Amino acid sequence: MIAINEYFDGNVKSLGYQTAIGKSTLGVMEPGAYEFGTSQHETMIVIEGEMTVKLPGSEDWGVYKAGQSYEIDANQKFQVKVDVQTSYLCQYK
Repeated sequence: MIAINEYFDGNVKSLGYQTAIGKSTLGVMEPGAYEFGTSQHETMIVIEGEMTVKLPGSEDWGVYKAGQSYEIDANQKFQVKVDVQTSYLCQYK
């Protein structure tokens, strides 16, 4: 079954689904700044657009463009800024 997720007053939306390798979400972020929390390990893959990300424990922001990815451990918070609509695939472990 496909789950519909909506966050930050509808500015981040995703569809959740189950694959042979585990749970994934496919989503889109509107321009803005967001703080996310994780409950399990996540691999975030940028599909279109770009994300400026401050990972847990880092003082620096990194830019991730289409085709690039980053990982966040479980029970962490991280910050994301997007300047244009940006799509992503998030895979959970």
